[in-house]
Amino acid sequence: MTGSLGGSLDVAQMVLYAFWLFFAGLLWYLRQEDRREGYPLEEDATGRYNKNPFLFIPPKKTFVLPHGQGAKQVPDFVRDTRPLSAKRFAKAPGSPIEPLGNPLLAGIGPGSWAERAEHPDMTAHGDPRIVPLRTAAGFAIAEGETDPRGLSVVACDGKVAGTVADVWVDRSEHLIRYYEVAVAAGETARNVLLPNNFVVIQTGRGNRRQLYVHAVTAAQFADVPATAQDGIVTLREEDKIAAYFGAGLLYAVSDRQESLL
Repeated sequence: MTGSLGGSLDVAQMVLYAFWLFFAGLLWYLRQEDRREGYPLEEDATGRYNKNPFLFIPPKKTFVLPHGQGAKQVPDFVRDTRPLSAKRFAKAPGSPIEPLGNPLLAGIGPGSWAERAEHPDMTAHGDPRIVPLRTAAGFAIAEGETDPRGLSVVACDGKVAGTVADVWVDRSEHLIRYYEVAVAAGETARNVLLPNNFVVIQTGRGNRRQLYVHAVTAAQFADVPATAQDGIVTLREEDKIAAYFGAGLLYAVSDRQESLL
């Protein structure tokens, strides 16, 4: 018979078996690769995990980081040792947790952040990617567009939180990433970074342009995480700043935590 390899074995059957073997191998490979970071998983209620995992765990792979930042091996099984600033409503798995202290700094829910590297994001040439306009040679606000510098920043409670002192631009994407806002924190003044994603430029009273921020109140601008160096924002600082405003969408005012109906 045409296509037959034996009494009950033909080409179509061999192709089917070969596909099954290939697909099983592909699943094994993918399940290994997706465990390079963040595994093994912790038990939800107790935090326990298998300290000697073996199934589906891939061999270590070394990634050489750009711009002389060294190398990283994964999986490394390094656990996140940050204390959880929250309490559980119940011991049952899947129970919700409630933040303790300042919910915008608790690092949970919409305010969670990862412990990324403490160095700035870099351009292809090895320079800091996100910098203030005052140090970004060759960059300027496009002609005909609103220059945010000097505009007031109005928070969700309708109060003025501060004034835009500068604009931070992404030198790789040619975008505005942050607004540097001068705020009065008690008796001292400080500048904080406000992510562009949380800003709407609108017309306020007296037909004046202003930056409106729905995420937080004016008083909460005082606790925005700071940068360690002037004119530099690290990857970890970016995560913490974005997480602060993200948490405000749920925790800034008590009404946001209640049901709509």
